[in-house]
Amino acid sequence: MNIKIFITVIVLASAINCKPTPVSLSSVSKNTTAKNLEFEYINPQGKTVGQRIQTPPNYKRVDDEKSSFASYLRNIKLKPNGSMVQYYDGREKSNNGVYVAVADLPIGTKNLHQCADAIMRLRAEYLWSSKKYEDIHFNFTNGHKVKYTEWMKGKRMEVIGNKTNWVQKENPSNLYKDFWNYMELIFTYAGTASLSKELASKEIDDMKAGDVFIQGGFPGHAVIVVDMARHNKTGDAIFLLAQSYMPAQELQILENPNSDKLGAWYKLNSEEKLITPEWTFLSGSLKTFEKE
Repeated sequence: MNIKIFITVIVLASAINCKPTPVSLSSVSKNTTAKNLEFEYINPQGKTVGQRIQTPPNYKRVDDEKSSFASYLRNIKLKPNGSMVQYYDGREKSNNGVYVAVADLPIGTKNLHQCADAIMRLRAEYLWSSKKYEDIHFNFTNGHKVKYTEWMKGKRMEVIGNKTNWVQKENPSNLYKDFWNYMELIFTYAGTASLSKELASKEIDDMKAGDVFIQGGFPGHAVIVVDMARHNKTGDAIFLLAQSYMPAQELQILENPNSDKLGAWYKLNSEEKLITPEWTFLSGSLKTFEKE
């Protein structure tokens, strides 16, 4: 297999990672304001996930350490209430009951920031901002583990046939632009198939923010748990989900198409499928990054 064919295969694999599984829209709310709720779950003035999305009555957000990935996700900055998701080329994604908020995170101008890419980006941004550079690494679809610490040294990836190797090409650097260039490399050659293999399976009862529902493959899809709350008396957990999709688009906080009582919050037991506005995950799809 020559280099051009190899690159084409890998890029195509990444490009179809988030191809949709049809979901009936008959049960999906067409407008978030149309829900007959007993509480106001959107605070229009809220600037982060934790401030914008209110919990239902008798639920309280889970306490997370300030330095944790869960806390990082809860504090993702959001665009003004009512903003539309933008694709990488500036077009807007219509909102037919798909999302309730849009993350204020630039995604670049390439068709790369799709479902698994957005999740890897969040994980890596958290680690980079925490200076945990050794923990930033993802696998290419061919299995090559690509460490950010090597990229920091000025090494770049060389692709020959189906083999990938580091080659010294730049001066050592750890500016944000270097980090973003590394992430675009990961977006190009990794996806749901590789990320699914990297993550560890997890039980629903042990879920925490930062865990991922993922179906790896071609096609595949992935969404990430960005916040959690528990009932004051029963301890039952509810959670918020975020996704990107294809074509490459901004991260969005998902609507819940299954319940008119929880707003955007989801509730799930281990036997149930997870039905989101644009994908249905089978039970057993929850996975986690093994290290904090």
